[in-house]
Amino acid sequence: MTITQLKYVLAVAEHQNFTRAAQKTFVTQPTLSMQIQKLEDQLDVQIFDRSKKPIELTDIGAKIVHQARNIVNEANRITDIVDQQKGYIGGEFKLGVIPTVMPTLLPMFLTNFINKYPKVTLKIEELNTDQIIERLEEGHLDAAIAATPLENPNIKERPLYYEPFMAYVPNNHRLSEKNLLEPSDLDTHDLLLLEDGHCFRDGVINLCTTPRNKDKEKFTLESGSFETLVKLSNEGLGMTLLPYLHTLDMPAKEQELFKEFKEPSPAREVSIIFHKSELKMQIIEALRSTIAGVVKGAITFQNVQIISPLNR
Repeated sequence: MTITQLKYVLAVAEHQNFTRAAQKTFVTQPTLSMQIQKLEDQLDVQIFDRSKKPIELTDIGAKIVHQARNIVNEANRITDIVDQQKGYIGGEFKLGVIPTVMPTLLPMFLTNFINKYPKVTLKIEELNTDQIIERLEEGHLDAAIAATPLENPNIKERPLYYEPFMAYVPNNHRLSEKNLLEPSDLDTHDLLLLEDGHCFRDGVINLCTTPRNKDKEKFTLESGSFETLVKLSNEGLGMTLLPYLHTLDMPAKEQELFKEFKEPSPAREVSIIFHKSELKMQIIEALRSTIAGVVKGAITFQNVQIISPLNR
């Protein structure tokens, strides 16, 4: 049994196809198939059910894949140990970022990080929280930036910053005369939300004290864009909530319509998260320190209450 064979098994388990797995591992399909067959012969079990399309793991195969992932991660740790001993910060690094963080945070730190760590090749992908957790657990991401806490025993979290919720309240809204808002002021029936799958949506719902009653709704709209929610608010269709960093680049006319909450301000915790195996920690720490450094000047709120991003 070799580490290479286990990597081939993991590739087939991921892609459910021998040809695609061979392409991803940079070997010919016959070579990959032969090595997996040798492993199956040695163990005297079938890891894959080749009669299914796409290929599926057998029951014993699923257990082998779980253990193979642990073994490959531990093998990769040897390279990590050597890199850290040498002080080397480089190589490919796969980073996931949730959609409500990507457009505001990435421009703030990416140029600084690239200039400071030119030997790191960042591969950044926009993913929702569920996708991020799945890919971290399967070893397809090295780290991610997401709203926390996630309460997942396989995932470690390092907070980067705390980002307050800001209320966008148009002039004709019932709350337009209030200077500071409280969660009890919010009514889910005139609150425009992001579409399902966004953790910021779940955070907003968790903040509200009144449950949503579909019988009272005149219309239902959920959007993937904060910009769309703001435009609909301007049309008198309700109010909405945005993360603080999203408000900074908006036109001055719209910035005047944002309202803060009374302290402690409801806020989301944004963290860099990674698998408990703690691989590539030198790059994770480099990212953490770079992001924390640039965000510190943008967010000065201190007295905050963290709102859970989990769908309760």
